[in-house]
Amino acid sequence: MRVLVVGGGGREHAIVKALSESRHAPEIFCAPGNGGTAEMAVNVPIDLDDPGNVLDVVRRIGGVDLVVVGPEAPLVMGLANLLAASGIPCFGPKAGAAELEGSKWFAKRLMLDHGIPTAPAEMFDSREAAATYLAEHGAPVVVKADGLAAGKGVTVARDLDTAMHAIEDCFSGAFGEAGEVVVLEELLEGQECSLLAFTDGTTVAPMVPAQDHKRAYDGDRGPNTGGMGAYSPVPAVDDATLAEMTCILERTVAALREQGIVYQGVLYGGFMLTDEGPKVLEFNVRFGDPEAQVVLPRLKTDLLDVMLAVASGTLKDLPIEWRDEAALTVVLASGGYPGSYEKGKPISGIDAAEAVPGVTVYHAGTKRGENGTILSDGGRVLDVTAVAPTLAEARERAYEAVAKISFEGMHYRKDIGARALGEA
Repeated sequence: MRVLVVGGGGREHAIVKALSESRHAPEIFCAPGNGGTAEMAVNVPIDLDDPGNVLDVVRRIGGVDLVVVGPEAPLVMGLANLLAASGIPCFGPKAGAAELEGSKWFAKRLMLDHGIPTAPAEMFDSREAAATYLAEHGAPVVVKADGLAAGKGVTVARDLDTAMHAIEDCFSGAFGEAGEVVVLEELLEGQECSLLAFTDGTTVAPMVPAQDHKRAYDGDRGPNTGGMGAYSPVPAVDDATLAEMTCILERTVAALREQGIVYQGVLYGGFMLTDEGPKVLEFNVRFGDPEAQVVLPRLKTDLLDVMLAVASGTLKDLPIEWRDEAALTVVLASGGYPGSYEKGKPISGIDAAEAVPGVTVYHAGTKRGENGTILSDGGRVLDVTAVAPTLAEARERAYEAVAKISFEGMHYRKDIGARALGEA
């Protein structure tokens, strides 16, 4: 069996690793992949700006049984539609369903129309209209670029100046086309939590809850990033809360189905745990990054079996089991991230880190140099993940492993999981 994984980050390395452990022993290709996926898959160079390039790679490889799409942009651009038209099974939603992440306003409208718990919001396509609304309603407010902005298009503004700057950023092109429409949303207070689910458009199978850390620096300070760490399970989520969040994901899939949209793939619900219960902050249409790095290691069921069931619409026939363990990941980033940063820095200590019991180092932004040296090649470089019987042990092991790795400019948060353990 041949599987092509599309993407080249830590999430894709986690997917490739899980697939490499499948009982089906698939031949795995990863486009473009990275220095880590190269150890267990065939990396295929590709420009992901055009979904048609993926189709070309599929034809070049030949005999591909399943395409697994990691990042959101190719899905929003219609990659799953292209593959379906060519008769190639795909794990990932078609463009209509991918609008849940591709347009904040599409998602918000769907939720408001179907009574799915979320914050009230308004949409604006001019800075003047947004500024007028802001002057009338004041802060705090959440400012969101409507389109895809690599996790950086959301500003939590607790004062008017911050809100106006965020609106200005959007309409001045800081996020390209993504900022041509802005959503202003009421600020929800509480603790954030991610719940991802596998779905074939009818059955919704929740994964284990996770919590990520979006801010760049300790104490949840600094700018938003794609994610600086994550952990699972989430002590704040009890069985009743998990059931509520699962119900919300089921209602979302059903709401799409009412519109003739069959959602197949991963549905990611970003929730705020408020005093009134969980409310949706956002939807993503793929595995979270770095949530995948703590959720997939806890999956007991063969990932390839799950993905094939999703793609074939037979998820109801597959019981999915999870390991009763904890996982925690710490992201090691390049100096300057999430702003500008340098690439090509030699990395040492990965083998020593992986010698720590239960530790896997997922490559996020790396490449192999001519002499086999691993070099930094992105903003988020490595994801150091530890699996252990308890969250406290997983955290201890992860940071023990982090201490063994070094590259010029490396920075990371030292408080991943601290709040869950009552240390922050």
